Order: sequence, then C-alpha cells, then structure tokens
Amino acid sequence: MTAVRRLRNVRWWRWLLLAALTVVGTVALDAIAVPSPALFAGLFAATVVALAGAGPARVARPATSGAQAVIGIVIGLLARPETLASVASQWLPVLLISLGTLLVSMAAGLLMGLQRGVTPLTGMLAQTAGGASGLVAISRELGGDERMVAVIQYLRVGLVTATMPVVAALVYGAPHAAPTGTAPAGPAAPWWVGLLVAAVCTAAGIPLARLARVPAPSLLGPMLVALVISLAGFSADATVPEPLVVVAYAVIGWQGGLRFTRDALGTVVRVLPLATGLILAVVAVCAGLGLVLSRFTGMTLLEGYLATTPGGVYAVLATAISSGVDVTSVMAVQVLRVILMLLVAPWIARLVGRRLGAGSPT
Repeated sequence: MTAVRRLRNVRWWRWLLLAALTVVGTVALDAIAVPSPALFAGLFAATVVALAGAGPARVARPATSGAQAVIGIVIGLLARPETLASVASQWLPVLLISLGTLLVSMAAGLLMGLQRGVTPLTGMLAQTAGGASGLVAISRELGGDERMVAVIQYLRVGLVTATMPVVAALVYGAPHAAPTGTAPAGPAAPWWVGLLVAAVCTAAGIPLARLARVPAPSLLGPMLVALVISLAGFSADATVPEPLVVVAYAVIGWQGGLRFTRDALGTVVRVLPLATGLILAVVAVCAGLGLVLSRFTGMTLLEGYLATTPGGVYAVLATAISSGVDVTSVMAVQVLRVILMLLVAPWIARLVGRRLGAGSPT
C-alpha cells in the first residue's frame, strides 16, 4: 500500500482539508463583506470536497445540534429591552407588517416549489425572509433540502445587502453607505459571560423544547431561553463569543455542502433565475410595506424602507447609521421580524410538509 493510499484511509485528513479550505474561504469572503462568511465558505468548501470525493461522509448530529443552538442564541440575544421599547406603542402595525412580509415571502416560496426538482416545503424555506442562518440550520430537520435553502437564502441576503445602500441613496436621498457585515460595538460583558449564557441557554432550551415538542428544538429552544434572558435584563449585555459563532456557521455550511451531488448542483443552478426573480419581487413588495409602515407609525419613508428590508440586519444598521435616521426603531422592527419568522416558519413548514409533501432530493 502506497503512502498516498494509507493517507486516504485516514479520516482526519478529510476534515483537515475541509477546515483549511473553510478558513481560507472565510477570510476571503469576510474581506469583501459577504454576510455570514463562515457559513457560505463552509458550504462552498464542503461542496467542492464532496463533488471531488474527498470530503467526510457527514457532520455528526451533536455538532449540528450545537451549531443550531449557537445560532439560535445569537438571534435571541439581539432582542434588547431598550431596543424593542422604541416600537412598543406601535406594536400592532409593526406586527401586521412583519406578518405581511412573512406571507409574501412564503407565497414566493410556494411558487418556487412549482419548479421541477424543488418541493413546496424547500421553496418556502428558501424564500422566507428572516433569519437566513437559522432557516438553513433547521431546513433538513424540517424536511427541506438544506443545499437549496442555503444557496437561495444567501442569494437573497447578498442581493439585499448590495442593493439597499443604492436604493436608499437614489430613491430616498440617503447618504451613500457601502455594504458591510460589521456588527455593532462589542459587548460590555467579557467573553466568558457570553460563553456562560450560551451554555445555560443550550442546557435549558433543548430539553425544554423537546419536552414541548417544538419544531427544530436545537435552534428554537435555546433561542427562546436567550430571548427571555435578554428581555428580562439578565444577559448582562453578553453576546456569544465570535470564534464560537464562526465555528457554528461553518458547521451549518458543512452540513449542507457535504450532501451535494452533481445532480443536486444542477438543480440549484437551474432554479437560480426563477429564485432571483422571486427575491426581487419580494424585495419590491417589502418596500411597499415600508411605505405603509411609515404611514401608520410616523417613521420617515427611509426608516420604513430600512425597517422592512428583507435581509442583512447589519447592513441595514450600517446604512441607518450613515443616513442619520432613527437607528433604534429600524433595528427594533428588523429584530422583531427575524424572531417572528423563526418562531412561525417551523410550524408552517411542518404543516406544508404534511399537506403538500416534503423531501430533499439526494
């Protein structure tokens, strides 16, 4: 047996190759401000090694459950009391507009499900506008094709992130702001507090969600616990340590990428024109909903547009800051939209899967 064959028989080299490609991809994508670069780099790297026959067989379930928990906690901790208080008096129009965004994007997903090779459930998960990383993380568990969901979700985020500053400047007269994935200022709490909060949310959230038979318990359970802790003021302004978030995103990307086949890749490529058209249609409808929101809440037209833009929360933050608008109100609506989408989408996905059929092509 040659040295090369002996090396091929050792599994660890496959993981090292995948990890190395993911690190390189993450650094490159982060340099050009691609949203969630580790997730997209992990997806791309895993797809490459899978199609080349050099990838690991799969990601272990405990790893994917842990990654889902981390992403859920990150989203749950976004809901700060001081932020949501800014729209508390206008909760009804904000809620109705958020529900409108949900219905429009899910309807687009059902239309996408008419495409050959795409189930209605997969189309719905792929087009739902809110919590892209969370929906990618749980799509397979809900019965969808996470490969398709990942590509379409991040196509949406990329299109919105790239076009939003241009639309804000040309249509609404806002100062130009380059798209950015930069997060807000760092937390007041040290990293170990964030790690402790993450551990508590995971340890309590997953068992409780499974006991309550909540869909996607590994994501929604920790997310709900983090949401309660944050809104109760017990989070101490903690956030999940960035290295842990990066690893979680990479694991979710690997989960989908390692299942890619040439047939699956062909299906994704074939669906892209229709998916792009539907995404742009949803973005246009959401801009219209932003006009309605500004009419009933007193927000400016620009604030209404930024608040209802379906994707790229940190890009919205950057544009809002540079435009001099009410950042707190804009971010409050965005955070509420993401949380609402992730709370409602799994239940609707379960219903769609039962009524219209689920399944993820292999």
